[in-house]
Order: sequence, then C-alpha cells, then structure tokens
Amino acid sequence: MSIKKFFKHSLPRPSKIKSHPKLQFFGKLLHEPNLWHLNRRSLSGGMAVGLFIAFIPLPAQMLLAVAAAIWLRVNLPLSVSLVWITNPVTMPPLFYFAYKFGAFLLGIPTVETNFSFSPEWMLYTLSNLLQPLLLGCLALGTISAAIGYLAVNFLWRLQVVRLWKDRRNRKLYAKPTQLKNINKLV
Repeated sequence: MSIKKFFKHSLPRPSKIKSHPKLQFFGKLLHEPNLWHLNRRSLSGGMAVGLFIAFIPLPAQMLLAVAAAIWLRVNLPLSVSLVWITNPVTMPPLFYFAYKFGAFLLGIPTVETNFSFSPEWMLYTLSNLLQPLLLGCLALGTISAAIGYLAVNFLWRLQVVRLWKDRRNRKLYAKPTQLKNINKLV
C-alpha cells in the first residue's frame, strides 16, 4: 500500500472535520483545498504540526492544530488527528516524562509532591513544576515534530524511488510489443 493510500484510508473524512461544531468559527478557511491534499509537503507538515501541538499542555489542542494547519497550509486532518496522542489516558505519563526531561535539561532535581487542593500547594506547584514541564513539552514537541516530518519525507522518497525502479524494470524487461504499449501510456 502506498503512503498516500495509507493516509487517505486512515484520516478522517474532510466533511466530518468541516462539519465539527467547534470548528465552525474558522468559516471559509476550512474550505481551502490545500488543507486536504495528500502530498509529501502537506503530509509531512501536518505530521509536524500535530506532533508539536500534542505536547502543548492546553485543553484546546485541536483548535490550535486547526489554526496552525490553516496558517501553515498543511494537511488539516492529519494535524488534528495527531493531537489525540495526548488523550486523558496518555496525558499523565507523557507530561510527567516531559517534566522529568525539562528538569534534566535545566539541571534541577525533580520535586516529589503530595496533592493538596489549597492555594499554597497551587502556588508551590506552579512555581516549582511549571518551568521544567513547559521546557520539557517544548523540547519533546520539537523533537517529535522533527522526527515525524523527516519520517514522512523519508518514507515518501523511498516510495518514489521504488516506483521509479519498478517502472524502469518493467520497461527493461518488457517484450518489444509490450514496450510499444508502455510508451503509449507514458
């Protein structure tokens, strides 16, 4: 299966996203044809946008992904789908890892804390945990976006090279009568 067919079958239909009630304020911007194309640039950009925004610790990730996809003119369904990597089940371990990674990058020890719903605990938590968490999220989002972007580009290029080799081999080993038919097609 080609990479284009894989994404075409895996991504949600444009009509489903265009009719989503929370996305209606984007209006006619959602009807831009470039947001729905399945080409190397659009898919790799959509992968990068979706993976980066998945690591932003905000509840409105889907809206951010739509806005970024519109602004950067990349594949909107892919970028919106990928933000669901961080869902209510995966969010705690991913953000805990982001906090640990951010603390490592800052060179500070991680803080163990017991939950207490009080103003003092909230201030303590925000002052001690927020900076490493945000840095870790930014770093992991950037790393995952770069890896995703490069992976789609690499897989697309690999597929193109394979298709060109197949085409060359068909021409090379074709009988003279078949070669006439192949040249007519090209």
